[in-house]
Parts: sequence; structure tokens; C-alpha cells
Amino acid sequence: MRFLSLIFKNLTRRPFRTSLTLLAFATAIAAVVSLLGIAKGFTRSFADIYESHNIDIVVSRQGSADRLSSSVDESFAARIAQLPAVDKSAGVLLETMSLEEKEIYGIPSMGLADDSWLLADYKITSVPQVSILPSDQRRLMLGINLAQRAGVGVGDRVMIFEEPYIVTGIFTSQSTWENGSMIFPLQELQRLTDRTRQVTYINVVLNRPTTTAQATAAVNAIQELDAKLHPLTTKAFVETDTRMQIASAMAWMTSMIALVIGAIGTLNTMMTSVLERTREIGILRAMGWPRSRVVTMILLESCVLAVLACLLGSLLAILLTWGLSASSATRGILTPNIDAVVLVQGAAIAVIIGILGAMLPAWRAAQLLPTEAFREGV
Repeated sequence: MRFLSLIFKNLTRRPFRTSLTLLAFATAIAAVVSLLGIAKGFTRSFADIYESHNIDIVVSRQGSADRLSSSVDESFAARIAQLPAVDKSAGVLLETMSLEEKEIYGIPSMGLADDSWLLADYKITSVPQVSILPSDQRRLMLGINLAQRAGVGVGDRVMIFEEPYIVTGIFTSQSTWENGSMIFPLQELQRLTDRTRQVTYINVVLNRPTTTAQATAAVNAIQELDAKLHPLTTKAFVETDTRMQIASAMAWMTSMIALVIGAIGTLNTMMTSVLERTREIGILRAMGWPRSRVVTMILLESCVLAVLACLLGSLLAILLTWGLSASSATRGILTPNIDAVVLVQGAAIAVIIGILGAMLPAWRAAQLLPTEAFREGV
């Protein structure tokens, strides 16, 4: 008990310096937790697109530099649907559009056939007299988050490439990504993008119940239809997506920079503390403290700082990401996922950095001989 009391007393001996170190360390942990949570939320939202439709396999074009540039003949959807293991399939054309008059740019846009079964998975709010417009009428639907950002409702008109489109519905999806997107009739988006009879992906639902072996067999069967097709299970498709990998890599790289700063701050504080307590450490050594006990004391002091920084940093991360997701600029786009796994990762990193930052000061303290400590402390 006295040993633990000594550790806390050492940390509170210089409260201002300890507080500054704690704040710097907590800021680093907050950066780690928030960035990892944002990256995980981005991946989760992307996966929700397919899980909300119970999609088992996503088919794109083999060799596409970027999956958004994938181009598959829409006729393959019907051919894939005829395979024994397949329940249904549907083509989706993806593009990025803008509502320039609303100053909203980079909006994910999907082209779906009017009779696509994918539409049944959305909760759509529409007005009867608007939803029965002629098929040649330029029309679209907006995700609920996008509609709120743009201040647009059913029956309103928006401009796309200086052409007026009427909003025939507002839809809600389980995916945050889709809630911030637009849905066009497939042929209309093909016309806008000059991609006649082309889709980006073909989403495939297998017969239920589905086993891993059946999914693998279906992937192989789709591959045999045409060597240019690139079928992947939904899990593999999400995990290998370049955008997801870049988001995760950027989160970790930025986090490492923040952690290095936190480690340097911890190292500076602990080393200064050891130098200031040279005489005290010498007295402890003269009283019979072994080197291991001195090292343990320094390491525990650093670990206590790390734990406190982890708690404070995690709280800051939760508040920061909540504020960002609630802001008008990112509402409906950013949905951080700070779960137990992310918090444990942050705690583990904090303790590791705390130990690494205290190793040199602990080694320095352990090398002090009582006689040298008394002489230096005079």
C-alpha cells in the first residue's frame, strides 16, 4: 500500500508538469481512438449496404483499377440469375454526382432498374401523384440524410448537370452511406454517364440456407460464365476494397504520429522526474531497494499516466466524433464506430507507449549507485 502511495505522490509532486504530460498523452490517445473509430464506422457503413439487402456475392469486372470504374454488361445479371444456386441478382450502376446549387459535392449515386428487388429493401416516403410520373420524366430519389442536408422534399426539383430532376421519394436505408446518396432510374444514369447497358456491379443473393461451400461453388460458377467477371463474397469484397484499406492505413499512420508525440512527452516527463529525484532514489537504494524495485516504481508511474490518459483520451474521442457526426458538414456521412474493440486497442497502445516512454528513465534510475546519487543530489 505504501509503495502505491509513493507512486501517486511522485506523480502529484509536480502537478502542472504532470497535467501537461497527461493532456498531451490523452490527446494522442484521443486521436488514435477517434481515427480508428471513424475508419471502422466507414467500413461498417460500407458493409451495411450489402447486409441490408442480404447480398452474398458482388460481381465486378476483372482487372478494374478502381471498383467504381468497373463496367459489366447488364445482361449478365439475367444469366447469373439462371444459375442453380442463385435466388436473384440485380445490376447497380454507381457514379458520383453533385447538387451544385445546394453546394453539395461528391454524392454517391446509384442507378437501379424500376423493377429492381433492391428497391423493396428501402423505406420510401413518396407522394402518389409524384410517384406515378411518366417513365420519361427525369426523376430521382434522395437518401434521408442527403435530403435533410439539401433541404429538399418529395416533389421538389433539383438540378443535375443543369437539367431539372423531380424528387419522387425520400428513402431510408440501414446504411449511412446509402442514406447520403441518390437513386436514379438505371437507364437515366446510364444516359447521364454515357454507359449504355453497363452497370458497375451485379449483386447476387443465393438460395437459403447458404453455406460457405455453396457460396464458393457459386463464385466459381459465375467465374465460368465469363473470364472478365470478378465475383467475390460480400465479406471479401468489403475487406479488399481499396477505399477501406486506404482509410484504415491513413488512420493508423496518423495515429502513429500522434503516439510518437505522446511517447516523447512521457519520456521527457519521466526522465526529468528521475533527474530531480536523484538523491531520493539514492536513499531508497541505500535503504536496501533493489534495482528491480526502482525500475518497477518508474514503470508503474508511467503506466498510471497511461491509464489516466487512456480514460481521458477515450472520453475526448467519443465527444469529438459525436460532435463531428452531428455537425451539418458531416451529418449523414460520418458515423464513427467506437466499440469495445477500438477502446481496448487504445488502452493497449497507451500502456505500451507508457512502458516504452519510461524504459530509458527506469534504466537510468536503476544504474544509480547510492554514493553517486548522494554526490549528484548535493
